[in-house]
Amino acid sequence: MTAEPPLTYDSFVAQATADQGVAGLVLKGSRAHEGMATEHSDHDLYVVLADGARTALTRYAGHRSAQLDLVFVFVEEFRAIGMPGFERYALARARILLDRLDGGIARIQAAKARIEAAEAHRAAGEWLDAYANSLYRSLKNDRDGQAPAARLDAADSIRFLLETLFALDRRPRPYNKYLEWELARFPLPGWEKDVLLDAVDRVSRTGDVSAQRRLFARVEAVARRAGHGAVLDAWGEDLHLMRLR
Repeated sequence: MTAEPPLTYDSFVAQATADQGVAGLVLKGSRAHEGMATEHSDHDLYVVLADGARTALTRYAGHRSAQLDLVFVFVEEFRAIGMPGFERYALARARILLDRLDGGIARIQAAKARIEAAEAHRAAGEWLDAYANSLYRSLKNDRDGQAPAARLDAADSIRFLLETLFALDRRPRPYNKYLEWELARFPLPGWEKDVLLDAVDRVSRTGDVSAQRRLFARVEAVARRAGHGAVLDAWGEDLHLMRLR
């Protein structure tokens, strides 16, 4: 009996494209981000099956190798992935290889890439409060001579800062690996890519107090214009420690 040859990305895509039970193929990860793939990058592929479809391709469900990882889902399952969840950014910037739903797969992807206004406003307020909390702790620890704790809190604050800024623009925050890639192609309104990246790097590495306050000054202005003044005002007199002097 002849053994089945090893499954490759190209051979699987050819099989899936020929199978009418497959409604879509969606490539995510480094291979979907132009210029980000390396010799170590595999192909992360969602195989979106028509709801109720049966196909022999499911024998490959759970396949993982150094070259190819496969995830099989039905259309309605695919619609729900990342809504919310960690996969949202990955699928928002994924590459659609096959769409048998007359643009239906693309519409599902578009919904992942653009957060609804009410959801984004709520999320931005929560992330802003978390950012202010870590910022305040960092500055307070610095004031009290707790330098290691101050640096750790400063590094923590950057996560919440980025979540806030992307939520304000109604977008899922990119993974750290793709932050520079994302900002170069899809800038955040009002933020120069290099200025923001330099500030993020400086604060996360050093916990520099002046850099944190300069960054907060810009965030406060942006957040208030977006209607989040009440979140900041709830910090009362603690805002004095966060602001530039």
